[in-house]
Amino acid sequence: MDSDLPLDPFPALAAAQPDLAAADGRAAILVRLRERIVAFAASRYAGSQAEDLAQEVLVLIHTKYGHLERLEDLLPLAFQILRFKLAAARRKAARRGEFDAVDVEVFPPASDAPDPAAVLERKELLARLMGGIGRMGERCRELFRLKLQGHSFPEIQGRMGAASLNTIYTWDHRCRKQLLASLGGSWDGSGGRGTP
Repeated sequence: MDSDLPLDPFPALAAAQPDLAAADGRAAILVRLRERIVAFAASRYAGSQAEDLAQEVLVLIHTKYGHLERLEDLLPLAFQILRFKLAAARRKAARRGEFDAVDVEVFPPASDAPDPAAVLERKELLARLMGGIGRMGERCRELFRLKLQGHSFPEIQGRMGAASLNTIYTWDHRCRKQLLASLGGSWDGSGGRGTP
């Protein structure tokens, strides 16, 4: 009965033994290569990104360069791929503005609420303007009212019954000049010459 049994009960496994040894050798090489890649990437880039970059490099080597077996062939290839990956990561970070990003905890973003000083200045200017307009004649008050409602100069001409459009321009210029004089010669209250 013993003569019926083959000497090697698993002939397919015995035939595959050299392939397994080669695969184990390649796996050991890739493990050593991974350590070098991570160390190089960590020295050139952020440590948290180094693991990801090493993984990408190894996946690329496994999928496209599976025919290379020796460390002497894989090492320069891996570092060339890693340099390309590092350059791409830097370009991507520059596009996204990650290099000049500021910490939100250190510099909180600007609030949408208006600045209290600006609000106060605007209220004071509005009160001064309303007081100055209130002291003006009827025609100037009507002209400013129509302008503030968003009417164009031809529309104001029709509503005020002026003979020509140039008359409205002249009235506007005179009314703004009169308002500026009543405000003390300055729109901002500083006493200097302002632009109307």
